[in-house]
Amino acid sequence: MGQQLFYEDVTEGADLPVMEKQPTTQTLVRWAGASGDYFELHYDKDFAQSMGFPGPIVHGRLEAAFLSQMLTDWIGDKGELRRLSVQYRGNAFPGQTLKLGGKVIRKYQEGGENLVECQVWVENPEGKQITPGTAVVALPSKS
Repeated sequence: MGQQLFYEDVTEGADLPVMEKQPTTQTLVRWAGASGDYFELHYDKDFAQSMGFPGPIVHGRLEAAFLSQMLTDWIGDKGELRRLSVQYRGNAFPGQTLKLGGKVIRKYQEGGENLVECQVWVENPEGKQITPGTAVVALPSKS
């Protein structure tokens, strides 16, 4: 169990804690089994190369799941991830180190809840944001 984040502790413009992930081909096989996404582009080197890629690519939804983990680790057990929306603008490959990050862009209260909107992203090793998105989390108050 990690430390609990409270609404009062969040500042607009603050960076989210960075998380790194290094998906392997085994990670892709496990994700395929869990998600039901068995498209050959994610495990068959010959097929991926026939599509113009150097090899299998990481599932975009797996990258979104990594962002979900980053966010839920940050907000703690009493926080709730309310919305996550991403766009797939590039590719990641097994063996690469992916850097997940984000920034708080807005704090607000609505319907009696303490909400925080964030920009989030997955960067490839070259520093390009290949999976940018937005998220909204609900946080408890200290009072």
